[in-house]
Formats: sequence, C-alpha cells, structure tokens
Amino acid sequence: MQAPYKIMLLFGTRAEVLKLAPIIKQMRQAPAKWQPVMVATAVENHELLQQTLDSLNFHADFDIDTTATARANDVEQLSQILHNLNNVINAGQPDMILVAGDATTSLAASLISFYHRVPLGHVEAGLRTYDRYSPFPDEMHRRLTDDLANLYFAPTTSARDNLLQEHHPAAQIYVTGNTAIDAVQNNLKEDFTHPFFETIPADHRILLMTMRRKDSVGTPMKQVFHTVRDIVETNPDVELVFPVYPLAEEVALANELLKGHDRIHLVKPLSHHDFLNIAARSTLILTDSGGIQEEAPALHKPVLLLRDKTERQEAVDVGSVKIVGTDPTTIQQTVFELLNDEKAYRQMEEAENPFGDGHASEKILTIIEKYLKQK
Repeated sequence: MQAPYKIMLLFGTRAEVLKLAPIIKQMRQAPAKWQPVMVATAVENHELLQQTLDSLNFHADFDIDTTATARANDVEQLSQILHNLNNVINAGQPDMILVAGDATTSLAASLISFYHRVPLGHVEAGLRTYDRYSPFPDEMHRRLTDDLANLYFAPTTSARDNLLQEHHPAAQIYVTGNTAIDAVQNNLKEDFTHPFFETIPADHRILLMTMRRKDSVGTPMKQVFHTVRDIVETNPDVELVFPVYPLAEEVALANELLKGHDRIHLVKPLSHHDFLNIAARSTLILTDSGGIQEEAPALHKPVLLLRDKTERQEAVDVGSVKIVGTDPTTIQQTVFELLNDEKAYRQMEEAENPFGDGHASEKILTIIEKYLKQK
C-alpha cells in the first residue's frame, strides 16, 4: 500500500499561507493519501505569520524566524533561509516541495529543491510584468522559481502562455485557477458582523485600503495618505478603513497623516476571514497588494491599484482593477468617478472573475498525485 505522499509546503508571508491553506485543508481530508509538512520562514513579521497560522488551526512542523534580517538585508535573509532549509529538507525527506507566489521563501525553496533533486511545484506560476525591478524583488523571484520548478500551476491561460513563451515544458504546465478564490468561497459569511461597523452609519460608503510593500514606503506612501485623507474630508459620507501593517515606517506615517479623523479608522491587521468579509461590504478597495487583485473580482468590488505595474494583467483587462499608481490627481479623479458615476462603478463591479472557479486546490492535488505515481 502506498504510504501518504509527504508534501513540504513553505511560506514566509501571510499571503503565502493563505494561498497554500486551501491545499493543506484538502490534504487533511485525505490523511491516507497526503502528509503535509509545513515550514514557516517568517520573512516579514513572525507575530503576524503566527496569528495567521493560529487562525487556520495550522502548526508549522519547522519554524525558521528570519525577521531580524527582513528589512535590513535581503541577501543575508536569503542566505539564512537557504542554510536552515538545507537542514529542514534533510530532516523532512519530502516527496515534493510546494511553494506559492514570489516571496523570498519561494526562491530559497526552489534552489534547495534543485540541489536536493526534490520535485518542486509552483502555485501561481507564470505571472509576469516583464520588468525585473517591478514589483521588486517579486518579479525575479517568480521567474527564477519557474526556471527550477517541475510542475507549474498557472492561475490563468495568460499565465500559462507566459510560461510557454519562456519555453517551459508544456506537459508540466496546468491551468488550475487561483487558490485565492478557493479561500474567498470558504470565508465569506452572510451574517458577518464586526465591532467597528457599529460606529459607521448605514448609509456611509467604505473605502478599504491596504498599503505595505517595501517599495511603497516613503514618498509613495506619503502621497497616498495625504490623498485619501483629502478624499474623506471632501466626501462626508465616506469612511476609510485602513489595517495598519506593524512596520515602523508605516505606523509612523499613518499616525502622522491619517490619525485623528472621525471617519478614518486605523485598525490592527485583520484576519483573512475578517478582511474578506469587510471587503465584501466596502464600496471600493485601494491597495498595492497582489492577492487582493485576485480576490476582488470574486467579491465584485472595484480595486484601484496603488502601483504602476501589475503581474495580474487579467484583472485589468476584464475591468475589475484600475492602475492608478500613487499620483494624487489620478487617485482623486478615479475615486471621484467611482463614487459619483454609477455606470462606471457598475462596469467594474460586474466584471467577470478571471481567476478560476474556486476548485484550484483540488485540481492541484490531482495533478501532484498523478505526477508522483509516475515517478
């Protein structure tokens, strides 16, 4: 009888956990077939990563905390992860390694898998801007991970086409949809409530904002914070909800530029469950995040992207995402249009979801099982 396949899943950021969570949950439903081995590297914030794991009832089998070098030196952080993962792979002896997206963990895991000759599966493969420095360093992390992967789980046909153009083996590329949509469907609740809703009048409109990328810190973040405060002050029925990431620079700027307004709500980072349900009740979302560009079409909420480029062009093409960057005039004009032009708003709200049907995790495990049986 075939022993359960030992799949090592690696994550260093909250986003990676959330992308891999639906796959882990599927594995747990079939313990005779799968043995998930979870490895946490905490490349950004160990406490936030642990909170996310706790909320999902996950426990990391191996925990590598690299947050001490997270903001200081990317090279030192990568070196530290590689050193520790080398020991983890030797101890865990996985049948396959599975990573998601484009964080430092994915790059480190891809290198380790190559040197140990362990097959690598890349969830969310094939996303591209074709600008190696935007988003930085994510674009190159993703490309290099794809260069070393054995199985490519592309979320869309466009991502698949990118991989084919780069001459990755067609037989190893699968269009599965994005596991983010699986997570959306698992978390939305019709009867959801949250304490801060009690402070917001029922007829007010909510702008939900996230902004926490490294390349957003500084002038870009200052411009956006000034702009959204102006938007709130000039629209008396608008409330801003901003989960502030526990990064010293972001906290300081939020306190300096946003704090003290009765319709601006600075809150601690939300659980994924709470965030999705608040997003579903918001009017629109402003973000520099990648994952939210995928989740919003499933929520039918317009997204304004606070970046100049996206690796999820599909969302822009269908009309659910607009790229506004961090230019104050562009942000103000676009928000004003969506708040006041019902037709423009409906076009974004009703855009189709290009990221799958919510069954990506099931498809991915079926593909992995077939691959491992043939080895």
